Amino acid sequence: MHALSGMKRKMVLGVTTLAAIAVSAVPGSASPSPGGTQGGSDHWGVITRNTIGSPVAALRNGPFGSFGVTGRSARPPYGTGSLGIEVADNSTSLTPPSEKVDFGNEVDFYRNPVLGLNQVGFHVFQTGENTSHGGPTNMPNIKFEINPNLSATTTTYSSMVWSPPASPVTDRWSPYLDATTTGTWFLTGNAGTVTGCNLSTPCTFPQLKTALNDGGSAPTIYTAAVGKGRDNMWAGAVDGLRINRTIYDFEATGVRTLRAN
Repeated sequence: MHALSGMKRKMVLGVTTLAAIAVSAVPGSASPSPGGTQGGSDHWGVITRNTIGSPVAALRNGPFGSFGVTGRSARPPYGTGSLGIEVADNSTSLTPPSEKVDFGNEVDFYRNPVLGLNQVGFHVFQTGENTSHGGPTNMPNIKFEINPNLSATTTTYSSMVWSPPASPVTDRWSPYLDATTTGTWFLTGNAGTVTGCNLSTPCTFPQLKTALNDGGSAPTIYTAAVGKGRDNMWAGAVDGLRINRTIYDFEATGVRTLRAN
């Protein structure tokens, strides 16, 4: 059974999950990356209502490496930290028994236009072990909870989820993975059914925006998050989440906002 369990993990979870919530309220103080400007955001943390089981989503230093790896891919792309994520595939009594976690922001994106999203993506630290657990596309995702405002349905809630492609590298930091040009997107619930952009038949980003732009009221965002589950066991990290012209740099001391060129 590929479950992360036991007293040791529970102790780590208690510290790291609380740390993720606590430190996300403290803007970072490191120097901005070249081409960016420094800022801060205090509204990032574990979205508890979207958490299942006992996963970990914690701001941390590194990862650096893996061993023998040097150069830019041996360190986080921004600063010295990242968002560490761990989920198990078989540790709950639910169906399916896997875990789920979202680390996100329930304040700053509220009521922003979905159709105004033009740049989305991140960097990931993927491992060979993760690909052995669930294949090369066993990856974390980006999720926007939205009001789809579709003419064909009265539903006011759907999750708009990016499923990344396989990382081009393992056991080191990936280059930027662009969610607007790679991978696929789907909508949950009735919004996925009426648009045809669902888990079974996902869409490209342009196709998704076209499906949501049906002539009615414009779709709006509730929240934005990085997460994993519920599917395969995964342990890795994410950094440099980009949403339009803002890059969210995950550091052990908080979340910095940098301006993209």
